[in-house]
Order: sequence, then structure tokens, then C-alpha cells
Amino acid sequence: MSGLDALTILAGHAQWWHQVIDFSDYGQLMALVRNSIIAAAVLGVVGGVLGVFVMQRDMAFAVHGVSELSFAGAAGALLLGSSVVVGALAGSLLAALAIGLLGARARDRNSAIGVLMPFGLGLGILFLALYDGRASSKFGLLTGQIISVDGPQLWWLVGICVVALAILVAIWRPLLFNSLDPDVAAARGVPGRVVSMLFMLALGLVVSVAVQVVGALLVLALLVTPAASALRVSASTVAVPLLGALFGLVAAVGGILLALGGSLPISPYITTIAFATYLGCRAVGAVRDRRAA
Repeated sequence: MSGLDALTILAGHAQWWHQVIDFSDYGQLMALVRNSIIAAAVLGVVGGVLGVFVMQRDMAFAVHGVSELSFAGAAGALLLGSSVVVGALAGSLLAALAIGLLGARARDRNSAIGVLMPFGLGLGILFLALYDGRASSKFGLLTGQIISVDGPQLWWLVGICVVALAILVAIWRPLLFNSLDPDVAAARGVPGRVVSMLFMLALGLVVSVAVQVVGALLVLALLVTPAASALRVSASTVAVPLLGALFGLVAAVGGILLALGGSLPISPYITTIAFATYLGCRAVGAVRDRRAA
């Protein structure tokens, strides 16, 4: 290979890298995504706290199932020209209600989710195939959009997260008891079915918001990974939700801030930060366990 060929290849790589990473207009772009950053911050905190109970109740599969029907609702709203937020919310709540009613036991719940997931995904793809609008709107429902939250949507998204957090706070103690030891909780008179339905309601609300930020395919990055990371470094009922909220906040906001400097969708940045955090927490937990042994 000649020196000229090598320079040509290097120039091509440099141009490609400049397309992926470019912070030259960072200040101007920041003003465009202020609403998205606020929404992501709120979602990261609420999703991180909610994810702790998702992990304790072994319902990571349920998150994915709810997100598929949320995607179908959002795609249907996009096709009809109505609010995507309302469509995603309707799909999420429908899925949460179905899973809550059909899945009293883990085996039944997983079977119900396994039925709902392909139905929701197929329905959403059908709606997108019939939609003649911008391709970016279609792609954004699956992988997220960095500039997707306007003023009215911001109030909707923040309000939904606040309602979900209020539900969690209201049922915190019985939910924690029911999540850690459902048999003893039932013997003590905790209304497990009511608590489960309220938890699924909160989960459906937060998933409908997450679909707007990271897309339907990668909701787990904000509702499972931060909590899984927190559980690797602590077992405290106080520290784990706080760490989950912190990790969710860093992943969501950090992903947007990094995505501003490139042409890639927001979701790879959020998932990479969340995964790197998980690996770090796993390493810290391993060191701690060795020292304890």
C-alpha cells in the first residue's frame, strides 16, 4: 500500500469519525434538547426506583412486554395523526392491566407476556407500514429520538412520572413486603393482588414515557439495568433505590449529552452508559464479596 493510499484511508476514517462525533455546534444544540434532558432526568430517576421492584419481583420480562404494546399504541396514534404520548400511554396501561389480571403466578404471567409481546410488536409494525409520514418518526418509536419532546409533551411526560412515583410512595411498604416475601406478606394480610395491580399501573405509566425517550426496543436500559447495577453493590432497602435513581439519571441524561455530539440515535449512548455502570458495579460487588470471604 502506497503512502497516498494510506492517507486516503485515514482521511476517510477521519471523515467518518467526524460524522459520528462532532461537538462543534454543541452549545446551539443544547438549547434544542432542553425539554428532552428534563424528561430524561425525571424518567431516569423514577425508572431507576421502579426498576428495583421490577428486579425484586422478577418482572424484567414484563417490562419488555408492556413496552411492545406501548409501541403499538404509539404507532397507532402516529398513523391516526393523534398524540403519540396518549397512544403510548393507552398501550402501556392496556398491557399492564392484562398482565396484572392474567398473571397472578409467575408461570401464568410469563405465558401472558409471551403472547402479548409478538402481538404488540406485529401490530406496531403494521401501523408503521401504513404510515406515510417521516421515516425518522417511525425509527424513533423503536430506538428513541433526541429531539422528540416539545413543551406540551414535557408536561405530559413529567406529570405521568409524578403520578407513577406517587403510586409507588403510597404502596411502598406493602409493595416492598410483597416483593421480598409474598407468602408471609399474604399471611400478614397484605392485599397482594391490589398491590400488584397498582404496581403494574405505575410500571405501565413509566414505560409509556420511556418509549418516547429510548424507544420500545431498549426500555430495559432504564427500567432494569440501573436497578440491577444498584443491587450488585448494596442490599439496603434505602441505598438500592437511591443508587438505582442515580444510575438511571446518569444513563438517561448522559446519553442525551453524548448524542448531541454525533449523528447516532440516542439509545446506543444510553444503553452503553447503563451497561458500563453495570459492569463497574459488578466488579465492585465481586471485590467486596472476596474481601468478605
